[in-house]
Amino acid sequence: MPNRKFADGEVVMGRWPGSVLYYEVQVTSYDDASHLYTVKYKDGTELALKESDIRSQSSFKHRKSQSSSSSPSRKSASRSRSRSPGRPAKGRRRSSSQSREHKEDKKKIIQETNLALLVLVFKPSENNTRRYNGEPESTEKNDTSCVILEQKLKPDLETERVLEHYGLRPRREEKKKEEIYSENKIFETIKTIEKPSSKTKELEFGGRIGTFMMIFFLPATVFYLLLMCKQDDPSLMNFPPPLPALESLWEARVFGVFLLWFFLQALLYLLPIGKVVEGLPLSSGRKLQYRINGFYAFTLTAAVIGTLLYFQFELDYLYDHFLQFAVSAAAFSMGLSIYLYIRSLKAPEEELAPGGNSGYFVYDFFTGHELNPRIGSFDLKYFCELRPGLIGWVVINLAMLLAEMKIHNQSMPSLSMILVNSFQLLYVVDALWNEEAVLTTMDITHDGFGFMLAFGDLVWVPFVYSLQAFYLVGHPTAISWPAAAAITILNCIGYYIFRSANSQKNRFRRNPADPTLAYLKFIPTATGKGLLVTGWWGFVRHPNYLGDIIMALAWSLPCGFNHILPYFYVIYFICLLVHREARDEHHCKQKYGLAWERYCQRVPYRIFPYIY
Repeated sequence: MPNRKFADGEVVMGRWPGSVLYYEVQVTSYDDASHLYTVKYKDGTELALKESDIRSQSSFKHRKSQSSSSSPSRKSASRSRSRSPGRPAKGRRRSSSQSREHKEDKKKIIQETNLALLVLVFKPSENNTRRYNGEPESTEKNDTSCVILEQKLKPDLETERVLEHYGLRPRREEKKKEEIYSENKIFETIKTIEKPSSKTKELEFGGRIGTFMMIFFLPATVFYLLLMCKQDDPSLMNFPPPLPALESLWEARVFGVFLLWFFLQALLYLLPIGKVVEGLPLSSGRKLQYRINGFYAFTLTAAVIGTLLYFQFELDYLYDHFLQFAVSAAAFSMGLSIYLYIRSLKAPEEELAPGGNSGYFVYDFFTGHELNPRIGSFDLKYFCELRPGLIGWVVINLAMLLAEMKIHNQSMPSLSMILVNSFQLLYVVDALWNEEAVLTTMDITHDGFGFMLAFGDLVWVPFVYSLQAFYLVGHPTAISWPAAAAITILNCIGYYIFRSANSQKNRFRRNPADPTLAYLKFIPTATGKGLLVTGWWGFVRHPNYLGDIIMALAWSLPCGFNHILPYFYVIYFICLLVHREARDEHHCKQKYGLAWERYCQRVPYRIFPYIY
């Protein structure tokens, strides 16, 4: 068993990660394998620290008393120093020394004022404690901050006193510059201490190797699913499907249609219609503005599509060239990802994504290096989140419906196709109608805009989410009206859970004092936010995920049970949400500390009640 320097229960000073500040903590445990101490801060936050980041309280008290006791002796020494023999007459000498003493007093006042200012910055009043960059709240911790700050500034002040003691004084101009420099150095020190390191330390998706593989695995999965749906027998036993010729996968006209679609949505995004709202505060405290006009863009797009159909435009062209459209979208998303990464290299530190700033090229390229890349007021991530892919999903579903009628010589689409189109249309319209709610999601507040979101928004959403409609064109499935009614009820239940849970969360997050939410109970946390323990969020920890999974099942059931391929979306969605739930659990445990443990005790089930 390795030697331990600090025992369980011992009160020590622990360094806050990403800063030079030390706070009073209590050692709770020690891991022999990782050689890390688990410590608890006064607000209940628990972190794992190295032994080099922990110091005893006595070392801090010793330094503080030593620095305070040495100051008076230096002051007396500088005041009682002997005069040089080659100085002018007494009277003139007296006035000159008085002038110098006056300047010295002035300089000391400036220094003392600056130090007092630092104390005001780092030591809040008794009635109101403030938090800086996410550190736990405490009054004692700020006293320790002042000790460390004094230690950082002490060498500069001692140097100035030694120069004064031996009469090595600069000229008036240099002295003024020195005073200005002294003030600037103090405030630079404040910024250095306040600003923590923003480097991403915990890597997701298997780290560098995992993200490198996913750059190739995600496009391959999309093309595999589309090729399988084209087969007469889309059974998993028929793997691999016959591969088409490479030259047949690319068509310049198809790529041109895709570009036309993308820039049409960009034009609708720039229209000065809809309200402008502010997003959540960034790490710098700044709030970005967003124009909420997604539903208007959807309505105008529907008018354009209706006009094209009126003039006999064959929308089933999408079905005939579906694989080529997927290749075009994948190529465009790759080009967009490369552009996003190159421009992120020039972005300021505060504009980088918390989860995509690891310093590893492949990982940052995949997860997104810059948090909110913008061209003027055009927010690229926010635009791609809801516009080209999500609205394109509805257009693709409509094209599949028309293709089914044309191929099978039907005057009406099948009941299965109607259900799939209706359910997914409701989901898209809901997302665009409640567009403002996306501003509080992890995609906007935490994840950068890189290959993961670019490919997901422009390729995965429109071409994988429409898999059921694409499957039904080549594999028609007849269902009875009672079965259709039961599936419709299931979808309505999932939608109700999804929408009401998200509405509760968004309204509470934006305004906890909303009178309409007075019936909700919550657990207060050290961050100033509350964790809901009643309503949907007291039922399971992620009720919106539960609603998502129920709806995904309802979308797949109209395809029947002949093949598992239409249920890929359900399997994928469960895996995705379980991954997100695990990420949310880890993030919330670090952020809320003991408050999250209390919440987990009150709400034991994560997604599925009484199961998981």
